[in-house]
Parts: sequence; C-alpha cells; structure tokens
Amino acid sequence: MMSEQHTHASTWKSKINALGPGIMMASAAVGGSHLIASTQAGALYGWQLALIIILTNLFKYPFFRFSAHYTLDTGKSLIEGYAEKSRVYLWVFLILCVISATINAGAVAIVTAAIVKMAIPSLTLNVGAISALIMASCLIILASGRYKALDNVSKIIIVSLTIATVAAAAIAMSRGMQMKPDFIEPTPWTLAGLGFLIALMGWMPAPIEISAINSLWVTEKQRINPSSYRDGIFDFNVGYITSAVLAVVFLALGAYVQYGNGEAVQMAGGKYVGQLINMYAVTIGEWSRPMVAFIAFACMYGTTITVVDGYARAIAEPVRLLRGKDKTGNVELFAWNVWVAGTGLAVIFWFNSAMAELLKFAMITAFIAAPVFAWLNYRLVKGDERHKLTAGMNFLAILGLIYLTGFTVLFLLNLTGILAAPK
Repeated sequence: MMSEQHTHASTWKSKINALGPGIMMASAAVGGSHLIASTQAGALYGWQLALIIILTNLFKYPFFRFSAHYTLDTGKSLIEGYAEKSRVYLWVFLILCVISATINAGAVAIVTAAIVKMAIPSLTLNVGAISALIMASCLIILASGRYKALDNVSKIIIVSLTIATVAAAAIAMSRGMQMKPDFIEPTPWTLAGLGFLIALMGWMPAPIEISAINSLWVTEKQRINPSSYRDGIFDFNVGYITSAVLAVVFLALGAYVQYGNGEAVQMAGGKYVGQLINMYAVTIGEWSRPMVAFIAFACMYGTTITVVDGYARAIAEPVRLLRGKDKTGNVELFAWNVWVAGTGLAVIFWFNSAMAELLKFAMITAFIAAPVFAWLNYRLVKGDERHKLTAGMNFLAILGLIYLTGFTVLFLLNLTGILAAPK
C-alpha cells in the first residue's frame, strides 16, 4: 500500500487533492500565535522582532516537516515513533499534551467568545456562557462531520484571513508608521523582555507538539484519500509557508498601526482582539469592521475546532499505545474531544482572571519542551533510507536544535536567578 502511494505520478491535481493536514496546521497556528502574539510584537516593538519571528519559523521548519516525512514514509504517526524509542517519551508527551490541551482549549475559546461579545454588543450572555456554546457547537461539528468538515472549513478560513490581513497591512504600510514625535522606542533585547520573547517563540508558528498532531491528521488523510510522499510534503509546505508569511504580515500590521501611537497595548488575548479588529477598521475602512470581526471569529472558531480535535487525537494515541490496543474507536476519540472541551471550559470558569498568565505559561512550557521533541523528530527520520535527509535539511535541523536549546538554557538561567536581569 505504502509503496503504491510513493510511486504514482505527482500532478497539480494530485497536489491539490493532497491539501488538508498542512492547511489545518496553519489554521491551528494562526489563531494563537499570529492574531495575538505576532501583532502584539509589532505593536510593542515595531520591526525589531521580525528577525526572531523569521528565524524561529525557519529553525522549527525541519521538525514540523519531519512529522509529515515520517508518517508518509512509514504509515505510522510520530507518537508511534516516540513509543518505539521509549515509553518515557510517550509519558512525557502525554503529560505535556494534557496540560497544553487544557490551557490552549480554554484560551482559544475565550478569545473566540470575546470576538462574539464585541461583534454583538447587545448580547446579554457573559464570555463564559458564550465559550460554552462555542465548545458545544465544535463538538457537534466533530461528531457529525469529523475530519472532512474540519478540512474544508480550514481552507476557507485561512484564505479569507490571508486576503483581509494582506490588504490591511498593505494599506497601513502605504500610510507609514503612526509614531508620536516624542515616542521613545523600547528595546526587546534585555533579560527583562526575555519572557515575552520565549512566549512568542514557543507558539511560533505553533508548539512543537503540534507536529505530532499534524502527523495524526496526515494519518487520517492517508486513510481517507491517500497521496504520494511528494504531494504530502507539498501540502505541508503550503500550510507552513503560508503560516510563516502571515506571521510577518501580522507583525507589520501591529507595527504600522499601533506602534508608538500612544495607545496602551492590551496583553490579555481577549482584550487585545478589540484593538486588533480596530486596526483593520482604521486601515481598510470602518465598513470593514463587521467583515473583519466575522473573519477573526471564523479564524478563532476554526482554531478552537482544530485544538479540540487535534489535542484529543494527541491524547488518545499515547493512551492507546500504553494500553496496547490496536486502534482508538470513534466513541473513545469523541470522549477525548469532550474531555478537552470540558477542561478548557473549566479553566475559563475557574481561572478567567488569570487567563493571560496561564496562556503565557503554556507558551513558555511549549518552548522549553521544544528541543526535546525537535530532537526526537530528528532522530526518527535521520536514518530513513527511502527519503534520505538532504545535507541542507540535516544542517538546518542541527542549527535549529542549537537555536532552540540555546534560548531554552538562557531562559532557565534567567528564571532560576543565575542570570538575572539588572534591577
């Protein structure tokens, strides 16, 4: 079966048919790191963090690509690969996923709810109740349509958001920077600003564990609509490159509209969304506010669905392997969907006031864990005989490991006080 997939000719039609998992990954990435973190980076520091965003996307590229590479080559998920290396890796991955799933599901749902509340001011429901309705609707979609619904929705959302954001950024750039004459430019290159940098890089373009989730989506796509290795990598590249370009575009939007204009930058995701939608309105025109609010909602809603589905799959898979079962049934998978959605809501209701801190914690945790899973992903494909790593890809992977490990060590030294910021 696998050999047949690898030998059929690659055409533009087969490439288009292969699109899906990579686009879903881009959709999951854009919601958290791009809409909020990238735009905040531009609003706070202008273009100063552009290089960090570009380098992080570049150095994480091999480790995300390896997820598609490994699954397309072997027919197995990355998580199965981890299990073959050691059950310890499986447990570490499972624990990390449980923590990430809970915080991330809550974070994306509350941002989605904040957009709804902003778009419909007359709505009497509070953010918690709206979040619950959003989660319930996500579960209905996942129960009824499963993967195909997710696949199609992701493509529509990402195209709409790309068009609106590129248009807004282009108009903003044509008007130039909005800095006040007395504005003093802050610098991110201090130990005090390291927390923001690490949080930004942790979710840029997405946490490394999303690579394992991407491999599960590839597995599902191969089951429904098998594609060749070349076409599967094409799908991955389209999703990843789109996500990386959009990260810079969102940075540009924040830099040209909000940087130095005298408006205080809201750091909580739910509150910042209002400022974000306003950026589109002041650049494209007030008429665009409802349209942009809808696109932002669609984007965050799509992210909520992918988070609930993706993390459920990522938890179900190591649980299956630890129990020695052949497969996860649809009922069990849906139970994990409900668990992710439920714990996400619990976080919203119990820790609403501390949501920004929890999200930052999740982003930092994601970055600290990144070198471990990056190294694991590298080990799984390094000895591959069917599609050997090119010298360039191998070199980029080694550079990426050095980059991720270096920043992690620097952050931990700062956190423990060994390398403290001057008071």
